[in-house]
Amino acid sequence: MNNYSTTTLTMTRNFDVASERVFEAWLNPEMMKKWFFTLEGTNKVAQNNPQVGGAWEIIDHRDGKDYRAVGEYLEIDPPQKIVFTFKMPQFSELEDTITVELKELQQSCEMTFSQKIIVFHEEDWTKSDIEKALGEYHDGSEHGWNLMFMGLKELVETGKVSYTG
Repeated sequence: MNNYSTTTLTMTRNFDVASERVFEAWLNPEMMKKWFFTLEGTNKVAQNNPQVGGAWEIIDHRDGKDYRAVGEYLEIDPPQKIVFTFKMPQFSELEDTITVELKELQQSCEMTFSQKIIVFHEEDWTKSDIEKALGEYHDGSEHGWNLMFMGLKELVETGKVSYTG
């Protein structure tokens, strides 16, 4: 039996800008530090090497603690698709895989985001424990991305982020 399970979170958002602008916000460190897992005021590090095999890292300082997110780019197809790994080493060595797909619409673009979430099992977990954990990870991830995507929308459409949540 595997000592982990997976669930997939899929979210769709529309932006009133060209897909190139949203694509850039996922890869440009100056833009990333304003919305991706962080806010400018709490961001300590936002760096990346946006090429296949390149790494990215963000360190955000909240409530007296540093939160570090890292990953590697697996696929970059401008301006339609980015696939990368996502890991928070202080919590787990397991890596989620994130796919961002952008589709140009008439005067906007649509982003489809999916995250394959890996949940490690404790030794004595029952099937219901596993289902509960999968639900919590899914819902917690969805909540966090919802907040980030509000900032992303504001950034790409207005050039700034006022959200401070």
